[in-house]
Amino acid sequence: MRVLKLAAFDKFAQKNDISDAALHDAVERAEKGQIAANLGSGVIKQRIAREGEGKRGGFRTIIIFRSMERAFFIYGFPKNKRDNIRRDEKEVFIKLAAHLLNIPDESVEALIEDGAYIEVEVNKNGETI
Repeated sequence: MRVLKLAAFDKFAQKNDISDAALHDAVERAEKGQIAANLGSGVIKQRIAREGEGKRGGFRTIIIFRSMERAFFIYGFPKNKRDNIRRDEKEVFIKLAAHLLNIPDESVEALIEDGAYIEVEVNKNGETI
């Protein structure tokens, strides 16, 4: 399972002290079927807790997700700033999912090399590699 984050999402995660281990945990929960909201066509919304707090008041992330294959973190927002995404945003995410979930591995590598996406890598202890 490859887990990647959009470079802009990485800035959001860093600003809000969201670790790669927390992102990896969100994907693991999705793999187990524990998805906060399935927005359709490979787009899911997943909760991530604030450090030292629960998920309820934490962050919401939009992930382009295909079980056992790929997960791309593309957008995040704090729950206290916004309730949900707009319909037009959802439509854009669904179009992006159709692209990202179907590109060959070589194209994924090119996205990483270009700096558009960053691979989320953690070891068995949940520590960033």
